[in-house]
Amino acid sequence: MSTTTLRTADLPTLATALNDQRTRAVDVVMPAKSITVEGGQFLLSGLDPQISDDGVTDVNGAYQPTRVADEGIAAKLEIPGGYLRRMRDGATDLYDANVNGWLSRDSRKFLVRMLRSQDGDGPGVVRAFLSDTYRTIDNFDVLLASLKGMREAGVETPIIDADLTDRRMIVRVHVPEVSALAPVLLTGYRSPLGGQVKSTDPVVFAGFVITNSETGGGAFNITPRLVVQICTNGMTITADALRKVHLGGRLDEGVVKWSEATAAANLALVTSQTTDAVAQFISQDYLAEQIAKIERTAGEEIEDAPTVIAAVSKRLGFSEAEQATILGHFVKGGQMTCGGVLQAVTSTAQTLPDGDDALDMELRALEAMSCAYATVRAG
Repeated sequence: MSTTTLRTADLPTLATALNDQRTRAVDVVMPAKSITVEGGQFLLSGLDPQISDDGVTDVNGAYQPTRVADEGIAAKLEIPGGYLRRMRDGATDLYDANVNGWLSRDSRKFLVRMLRSQDGDGPGVVRAFLSDTYRTIDNFDVLLASLKGMREAGVETPIIDADLTDRRMIVRVHVPEVSALAPVLLTGYRSPLGGQVKSTDPVVFAGFVITNSETGGGAFNITPRLVVQICTNGMTITADALRKVHLGGRLDEGVVKWSEATAAANLALVTSQTTDAVAQFISQDYLAEQIAKIERTAGEEIEDAPTVIAAVSKRLGFSEAEQATILGHFVKGGQMTCGGVLQAVTSTAQTLPDGDDALDMELRALEAMSCAYATVRAG
């Protein structure tokens, strides 16, 4: 099985990975009753060959579901997810019996998104098991449209890094030309990742994060993000996120070949939405407004850091290991304030090896600061 995941990759690396996935992609709408699972793999047969600019490709064969695909199978067939994972890990015969049994009783059709193997040997990959009304907005199209939207919004020299997981694409952008001072949030802060002390002005850059899923792991989103110069900690403003759900008309049965008109429509839609959102998110007024909101609570002092961070972790569902790391980053950061809690959460997010986990933690950073503030005030 061959999938591509990336963590904090640059733009050329991301583009290469997405283009590779495009060349290997196979999308098929199939009646549930015609899907066969054997040895934990989807076995496809009787499908017409896929015709593209690269030639004719036989898409029949074996495909191994990813964890994300298994989540879709569990959800659509109403098989408990934990039970399906247990069968996948240690009882493939039971996996086959359960999935085949429920597929044979289902009258629906499903969109199965796959990747052919890179070298032609071994199985391909089932990336997602989705409704046949799922509207695809593919990552490569989103990336191209977003870059065009940035240019149209006047972003000339963005700094970009990205994660690519089986669940989603995450593209983080910040714009050094648009910055402001955040003294309450940053004065005296020391990055726990490098230990350096900010000796000049406490600068925050305007930015945003673009996320998209081809596998049912979330809609196309553009969310504003403030980036700290000293350590690239990111603070996402989720209340202002733009979201586009992946739903459309019901797809015809068989191998799906997305038309140029569909791709063009998606490109135009994403470009337009990106242009409008980016123009707002990188404005000097918007940046100043968000910093002012954050600094209303960031300066509140914390005397009992372990108690406060334990309360924050319990409220937000952080694990014991994550709680310990956040506390360590809080102490190393040198700011005994609620803003220091925000910084500790965002810097901890940067250390997580999984891009999805890192995004999920960063999205809760501002809530962590608010929770810390409420805990201090209540105590």
